[in-house]
Amino acid sequence: MAEQGTLFIYSGPSGVGKGTLLGPLMDPDSLRFSVSMTTRAPRPGEADGREYFFVSREAFEETIASGGLLEYAQYNGNYYGTPRKMVEEELAQGRDVILEIEVQGARQVRKAFPQAVSIFILPPSYEILCERLAGRGTESPQVVENRLAQAKRELLCAGEYDYIIVNGDVETARKQLQAVLTAAKCEKRFMDPFIEKVCEFA
Repeated sequence: MAEQGTLFIYSGPSGVGKGTLLGPLMDPDSLRFSVSMTTRAPRPGEADGREYFFVSREAFEETIASGGLLEYAQYNGNYYGTPRKMVEEELAQGRDVILEIEVQGARQVRKAFPQAVSIFILPPSYEILCERLAGRGTESPQVVENRLAQAKRELLCAGEYDYIIVNGDVETARKQLQAVLTAAKCEKRFMDPFIEKVCEFA
């Protein structure tokens, strides 16, 4: 029977560069990205089942009612949630799973998985985050304003997380993220079963 995988919670405000940092670190054999479900429309270049599972509001609410989501929240008028089955199956097979979710959802997951390791990505400053969001050019001024308001609320919650990484220089921040993903596996709380196995002679 495979050892249980580690669940990572990965959060940060919109525009902070979460996907840029994480993308190159994904490994289908050891670290799986949990694809979230959402009711928002796909952005240019996004594909169903890759960035998100894009569904109708009715389908999302049916999934909530059936208990099929590990967590869910509303963000800028749209639902976002984590399908439960995939996460539980991957962890049971010994693979690590990373959930890219917002603060509200992260709190729900920590209640269900107290052993989860949480990582928050910060911008170098709020002003730089504003520039990054405005520079996307893919959303209306109202949506950008809403995202900045949400970002302020999320930044105030960074202290709830186990690890904080500042994404000023992408390469430096990516190395720090890789270090956290590696080091977290060696925390005593995850190594207790191995310690007991090694010390069976006692």
